[in-house]
Amino acid sequence: ASVGLGNIWRFPYLAAKYGGGIFLLIYIILAMTFGYSMIIAETALGRMTKKSPVGAFGKFGKSKWLSFGGWINAIIPILIVPYYSVIGGWVIKYLFTFLTGKVSAAAGDEFFTGFISESVSPVVWFAIFILLTSAIVIFGVEKGVEKASRFMMPLLIVLIVGVCIFCITRPGAAEGVKYYLLPDFSKFSATTVLAAMGQLFYSMSLAMGIMITYGSYMKKDSHLEASVRQIELFDTAIAFLAGLLIVPSVFVFSGGDEAALGKGPSLMFITLPKVFNDMTLGGVIGAVFFLLVLFAALTSSISLMETNVSILRDKFGWSRKKSTLIITVYVLILGSIVSLGFGPLSFIKILGLGLLDFFDFISNSVLMPIVAILTC
Repeated sequence: ASVGLGNIWRFPYLAAKYGGGIFLLIYIILAMTFGYSMIIAETALGRMTKKSPVGAFGKFGKSKWLSFGGWINAIIPILIVPYYSVIGGWVIKYLFTFLTGKVSAAAGDEFFTGFISESVSPVVWFAIFILLTSAIVIFGVEKGVEKASRFMMPLLIVLIVGVCIFCITRPGAAEGVKYYLLPDFSKFSATTVLAAMGQLFYSMSLAMGIMITYGSYMKKDSHLEASVRQIELFDTAIAFLAGLLIVPSVFVFSGGDEAALGKGPSLMFITLPKVFNDMTLGGVIGAVFFLLVLFAALTSSISLMETNVSILRDKFGWSRKKSTLIITVYVLILGSIVSLGFGPLSFIKILGLGLLDFFDFISNSVLMPIVAILTC
């Protein structure tokens, strides 16, 4: 649940945007303190009550605040799944592009913006991603995903380390490594802290009901603190490595241009193809990389959908299949709208933000802090 697009896609672009080293320092401090406390609390709450978020909070009484706490936990993954799956669709698109040998095209400056501004293609790739997620939730979470995780996730780490070494040894990368690792306290601000806190929630799957849901499946004899430490270690390590892979690469291909560092959600899809295009056997390495990123994205989207399905089953007594199909239809509708937010629907702005950025802001910077306060 924890290792997914939050680590590989979201963490690097936030680190690049919010000062590099100072963002990294704040994130690590939050992960070791607040994050550890939150993940212990949520997992323990689920294991104790054996309920999804709504039922877990309801176990403590009928107070309106408790009811609100349960439902806001439920709302967050419902908001995240559609736009998260849009990013998952982008990953499938790039995997297909690399598999068909169009590495140079993917490395072009206009490839990504041209793709997401289309009317049909982004929706198709998004739909493929969410249908894959739904099929796994209905038919094969335990037997398929758990077994594959034991092989593919370590392979992803090895590949990230290898590409990191390639990137940081390129001419011009040293300045990027310095920007990423050395805190510049002049860049410290409340906004940086808020961004790091939001990333902590997103990356570790906190304040969105996932850890409560998985805690409800956890056996009583499982060592809670050991499991949490393992999650934090791997989650933070992969986020760190993803940043070390992407941020120095931005310096290599842009000379540290501030505009390039602020590319936001598109950073991974613009920078990494250039890296792979510059490598020997870059097409093969890129294809394997995006395959593994797709797997990481799927495991997290499965967790988000599983939380939604668990809530419907607990609340209404519906079957797993019916609950999954209802969530899938909802995600297909809202996700398609978000997909078009970079093209035909780009004129829609909420609070000055595009659709994807708006849902990301509401879920991570508004609702998740409220859940954190209620949980503590």
